[in-house]
Amino acid sequence: MIEDNVILVNKNDEQIGLMPKLEAHEKALLHRAFSVFILNSKNEIMLQQRAHQKYHSPLLWTNTCCSHQREGESNIEAGSRRLLEEMGFKTELKELFHFIYKAPFDNGLTEHELDHVMIGYYNENPQINVEEVENWKWMKIENIKEDIEKQPEIYTVWFKIIFDEFYHYLEDHKI
Repeated sequence: MIEDNVILVNKNDEQIGLMPKLEAHEKALLHRAFSVFILNSKNEIMLQQRAHQKYHSPLLWTNTCCSHQREGESNIEAGSRRLLEEMGFKTELKELFHFIYKAPFDNGLTEHELDHVMIGYYNENPQINVEEVENWKWMKIENIKEDIEKQPEIYTVWFKIIFDEFYHYLEDHKI
């Protein structure tokens, strides 16, 4: 399988190049990414546990799905594609905001992303792709906040950053 390229961007989200994903993470170069939060009618977020065979952050809990846009793909198209690939369902997504973060992993790689955060709603069970996802659960937003404080080691580095941004966005906006 050919490794996906990521879209290198400047701080204004303007494309400045393409690079293989692993190389971009080794060099900690800023690239475009997205994070999807799926909520149900009880205001719970669908979390996924990353598959045990993932090359970084295996078995850690994170948001519903996240990945990188492909060249020529809109943020919504990318989020919808990855949601179907990882969680096995489609739903309408809406982009809420974007921000830049940098987060090192234990294995020497670094996420340096201009992350587009999206939200969608779904009330069914997903059909997870076991190559990508080990497990999933619904969790109330306040319970996630408390659990991250109690046991941060079970969550991905980026989820802790992105969830904090998402949480504060929800405090300031009606969605």
